[in-house]
Parts: sequence; structure tokens; C-alpha cells
Amino acid sequence: MNLRRMWAVVLKELRQLRRDRITLAMIVAVPVVQLVLFGYAINLNLRGLDAGIADEANTAGSRALVMDMLATGVVAPAVAARSPQELVDLLRRGRINVGIAIPADFERRKAAGGEAVQVLVDGSDTSVQAAAAQLAQMPLTRVVGVGEAPLASTPAARPISVLALYNPERRSAVNIVPGLIGVILTMTLVLFTAVAIVRERERGNMELLIATPLSRSELMVGKVLPYVAIGFVQTSVILLLGVWLFAVPIRGSLLDVYLAAGLLILANLTLGLLISTRARSQFQAMQMTFFLFLPSILLSGFMFPYAGMPRLAQWIAELLPLTHFLRLVRGIMLRGASLAELWIDALVLVVFTIVLMAAAIVRFHKRLD
Repeated sequence: MNLRRMWAVVLKELRQLRRDRITLAMIVAVPVVQLVLFGYAINLNLRGLDAGIADEANTAGSRALVMDMLATGVVAPAVAARSPQELVDLLRRGRINVGIAIPADFERRKAAGGEAVQVLVDGSDTSVQAAAAQLAQMPLTRVVGVGEAPLASTPAARPISVLALYNPERRSAVNIVPGLIGVILTMTLVLFTAVAIVRERERGNMELLIATPLSRSELMVGKVLPYVAIGFVQTSVILLLGVWLFAVPIRGSLLDVYLAAGLLILANLTLGLLISTRARSQFQAMQMTFFLFLPSILLSGFMFPYAGMPRLAQWIAELLPLTHFLRLVRGIMLRGASLAELWIDALVLVVFTIVLMAAAIVRFHKRLD
């Protein structure tokens, strides 16, 4: 072995790495991002779940009970509802995670030792269901402030029942399979289109494309359309296997499921095109895809509960298409909501697609100059 020749190869690789700024940044950025995500953003102890409260009794006892529930930190007041049916409607539309229903005869039921309060939980997210179940285990005690007389020290069990809607059996597949649609579409479609422009450049086909009368928009859209069909095929395969193997329900409209999937497909394809206009090689494109896929799968709510993340991590998650798709697909498939009821997340995906497609077209024009 010639050490001199080997050292020359080492120097060549180091110089090439120094010129490859994206790879150099990934060497440092990937471990930093993983450390931040796993050590800071991921929290399995849910707190501050959005709660709707329907207090039909409106007595001193019912108000004290609600205040004690809020004092646990598990739930936070988000909406004041007029009836339990309104709570169910808010759950279906994804406005709240937990509904607290207190009937008009709360005091009588409590005195009789029967069920006096019902906690409605969005069971499509099993982690939320487990966190809300803590409310039924709290003792009947209150926090005494300075200067106040202490209450009786003997705790009594709360007459609270937890009703898990949409997934009472807490089957993990019901929660995971709809999310897998988004994860697989994100992983495959972003990568497919991320190498699209780069592949043409490496094979020497870019000069031929420039010489054609195709406009920039026509070239971009033409590259995206074939992958739209691939995305719908993948969606169909996951839905069929989910229903067949795991008995995952589709309570909403199947058309709405495909429309939501179409919005994510377009968002992912435009994101991949933007990466393709930035990367200089297919290897770089795959690196950048992985760098974006990591926070998508960790922060979107697929693996870890969104409500358990700190506010900064939630803001970052709102910039990821997968976050909004998970709300759409779980709302439609598991809660029976319509796409119109979840219009905010659908609109975000539309805006995301338009902005990234425009950025990709502008970037592609600059690379041709």
C-alpha cells in the first residue's frame, strides 16, 4: 500500500467535501436536529389539551370541579359549549381534544354517588385518550391558598366517566394507518421529484429541454403530473390494506380522503421540485430530502403527540405539510368530518403548494441563466 497515493486520495476527498457546502452542513446539522427533536421537542406527557366545557348545572360545585380539572394542567379551556352535542361536533371538526359535559342535575347525581360528569375524548389519538383518563382518577381535593381555611383532608373519588369516541378499544392501528398514508407519500414523492431536475442535468438532457419550446411552467407541471398518479396508487394500496388487515374504519367520505391525499401529493411534489432546483447532484437531493423528512415524521404528530410539544416546536410543525394532512385524514377517516369542516388545514396545503411551485419556477429560471 502506497501511503502517499492514499494520502492524495484523502486530500482530494477533503477538498471536495469542503466545496460541497450542503454535505458539510448536513454533517453538523443532522445530529444537532436529532438532539433538539428528541431531547427538547418530544414529550409523551401531554399537557394543555384543548378542552370544551359544557356546564349545564352552573353551580358552585360544578364550577369548582371544572377549576380543579384545569388545575391539573392536563386540559386547558378552549371553547365554552352549550350542550354535550356541541362538544361532539367540536371533537369531530378537530377544534378540541377533550369535552367536559356537566349535566343540569349534577348536584343530585353527585349526592347519589352516581355518574355526574362525562369526559368526551377524541379517541382517534390514543395518547390523548390515555392523558384524559387521568381526570377520572383525581381525588376530590382543592388547592388551599395562603390564609384560607383547609378543607376536609379525606379525599373522595370523583364521579367522572371518560367516554372515548371514535376508537374506544384504543387500537393503535386505527391511529397509525391513516398517518402512514401521509408518511409514505412524503417519503417517496419528495424524493422522486427531488432528483428530477438533477437527473436531467447529470445525464446531459437539460440542454435538450432548454432547446425545446416548453416554458418553465410547462416543464415543471409536466414533471409533477406522472407522480400524482403514483401518489394516488400508493394511497389506494394503504387504504385497502388498512381496511382488510386492520379493520380501520372510513367514517367520512372516501372522496374527501382522496382529495386530502391529493393536496398532500401536490405539496410534496412541489417541495421536491424546489429541492431539485437547489441540489447539484442526486446524492445532495437525497440528503436534503432526508433532512426535511426527519422533522416531518417527528413533529407532525405521527410518532409523538402534537399537544406534548413546546410552543416553538408546534410553530415549526405548522410549516410542514404532513402536520396538516394528518389532521385532515384522521378527521375524515376516524371522526367522520367533512373536508369543508377542516377547511383551514386544506387551505394551508393549497397555499403551501402555490408558494413552493412559484419558488421552484423562479429558482429553475435562475439556474438556466
